[in-house]
Amino acid sequence: MTRFHLADTNDALEVDVQELIIAGWAGREQAGIDEHIEELKAIGVTPPSTTPLFYRVSADQLTTAETVQVLGSETSGEVEVVLIGSEQGTFVGIGSDHTDRETEAWSVAHSKQVCAKPVGRQVWTLESVIDHWDELKISSYATFDGKEVLYQSGGVTGLLHPADLLKRFGLKEPKLAPGQVMLCGTLPVAGGVRPSKAFRMVLEDPVTGRKLEHFYNIKTLSVVK
Repeated sequence: MTRFHLADTNDALEVDVQELIIAGWAGREQAGIDEHIEELKAIGVTPPSTTPLFYRVSADQLTTAETVQVLGSETSGEVEVVLIGSEQGTFVGIGSDHTDRETEAWSVAHSKQVCAKPVGRQVWTLESVIDHWDELKISSYATFDGKEVLYQSGGVTGLLHPADLLKRFGLKEPKLAPGQVMLCGTLPVAGGVRPSKAFRMVLEDPVTGRKLEHFYNIKTLSVVK
């Protein structure tokens, strides 16, 4: 059972996560998709067969921990809006599709399974932002050599609207079933995809002034050969 908290009231939200979905190549405009494809081709990743693709990941990979352990030095985070289905409705959070880049070069699907998917505990109701969804902004900050730098930044207009994304997933309404969690796509990286020691994600709602944020450290485990 994963515990979240409503950012506005701090009420607890308990979710028994049963299905974890990563929406890949989920850009709204083809130019943005092409940019991300070229970004990943630069590190050896094969372009997708179609877009978007919905990768399945073990539900227990979802974590709200402030430290994740990864095998080897070639992993990195990606900021993503997270949709969370519960008995009380669908909620919005912030998370990271932390990915093993070496594995990604030969199988994107397998690379999604290798690393934990950190998400923040604070959430909003989808209902509270759906009417002004395109005003939302996401960003990430990565720590290199002890210094935090801007890694990704932009509006969610670069990604599919939840109604469209979930329709392509096969749902008639913009809501997830209880226990379903979906990471909804990412933005291009400033300076290229690269590993870091820590990662911070931010989701901002300029209309209400609200903000969701999550920070996690990355502990690298040595590869024994």
